[in-house]
Amino acid sequence: MSIENNNIALNELVCQEHGELIQKENGKKAVQVLKDDTCRKLIREAIHSLRYSYAPYSGFKVGAALLTEDIKIYTGCNIENASYSPTNCAERTAFFKAVSEGKKKFEAIAIVGGKDGVITDYCPPCGVCRQVMMEFCNPKTFLIILAKSEEDYWIYSLEDLLPMGFGPNNLTLDI
Repeated sequence: MSIENNNIALNELVCQEHGELIQKENGKKAVQVLKDDTCRKLIREAIHSLRYSYAPYSGFKVGAALLTEDIKIYTGCNIENASYSPTNCAERTAFFKAVSEGKKKFEAIAIVGGKDGVITDYCPPCGVCRQVMMEFCNPKTFLIILAKSEEDYWIYSLEDLLPMGFGPNNLTLDI
């Protein structure tokens, strides 16, 4: 997958070289962000998580795989509820599992989904999930991988999907 082939703002943040995503700093390569095999592993884990989805009302199953700073993967699936409001998305399930085990620093998340678990299109996170990501992630560097398969995926930064997001830094007051 070549990032240059995708019309996404992440081109300004990263470039792909030898199967690795490399962060750009002032137009120059700086820090390795995510290896292609790591990206594929996250997608594979997200696809695997689809089987645990509980979606008896919508039939739309979603799986997610969240990568921590220390290279641990937490998976999640969507869990629906008859009264709808208590429904939890796959992305938040993964985040809440990780946070409940003391993890609070994250690098990337892969998300897949589709009707009856059949992936036919990219599955972007809802607004609530984006807001949860904003709580724990640097919007400029946290990567969101939207995948149809291990070979067909797009990568965005959180800032791309939640511009001008409200987060913990907005509550810092100088009094």
